[in-house]
Amino acid sequence: MMEIELNGQVIVVTGGSEGIGEGIAHGLARCGATVVILSRDEQQMQFVVDSILDAGGDASWVAADVTRSDQVADAIQQTIDRHSRIDGLVANAGINGTWAPVEELTPDDWRKTIDVNLTGTFLAVHHCVPHLKRAGGGSIVVMASINGTRTFSNEGASAYAASKAGQFALAKMLALELAPSKIRVNVICPGAIESNIHEKTNREDLERIETPVIFPEGKIPLTGGDFGTPEQVARLTAFLMSDLADHVTGTPVWIDGGQSLIQ
Repeated sequence: MMEIELNGQVIVVTGGSEGIGEGIAHGLARCGATVVILSRDEQQMQFVVDSILDAGGDASWVAADVTRSDQVADAIQQTIDRHSRIDGLVANAGINGTWAPVEELTPDDWRKTIDVNLTGTFLAVHHCVPHLKRAGGGSIVVMASINGTRTFSNEGASAYAASKAGQFALAKMLALELAPSKIRVNVICPGAIESNIHEKTNREDLERIETPVIFPEGKIPLTGGDFGTPEQVARLTAFLMSDLADHVTGTPVWIDGGQSLIQ
């Protein structure tokens, strides 16, 4: 990680209070970035910030619900007031939401997942881009998934997959639109990564629509079934944020140990 230099960069990480986002916040800080975590859980954000500071990094937090434009705008303005600039955004905040047969998935279930994952990404980008332009450019990383981009076999995940496919398309549109402003936009598509998001997934009646598949050696070929880690996603994110990736934009990277190639 120390070979990747992000010294002097101010990078906003949405959903940086736990899971993959927490790992990314730590990884970027170790590379020298000033990390600003944007999330709702103030206590958990403070815990992550304290652990980064204890490790010699630089971090702070701003509270916002990513589905609320006014709150995101205020959080980004707080970041500008504090640091005078924004150089990068990791649009990571997301939920698995409810996984259920389509006739049982309620409109509210659908709306909540789309609002957090897709609208939340749009709002973070919407409010950060003017500041990235003023900084003369920057980098945006959108955290999508193998679901909705390569994998469509997770029964009941219709809302989640649709939100991730939307993020995927949005990032490619923005890469072209923002290239003249020297803003790079790339997509990371994780597979199964160690995180408590799996326990927060609401699964309902999925056995009725399950398509049985047997993976005798585990469904992640590279590891024999073991999940990836937030640290591995953090390394990839740091690379895409850095000048080492200065000619990379509009590019999806699947980080799943080959999981999406067999599902």
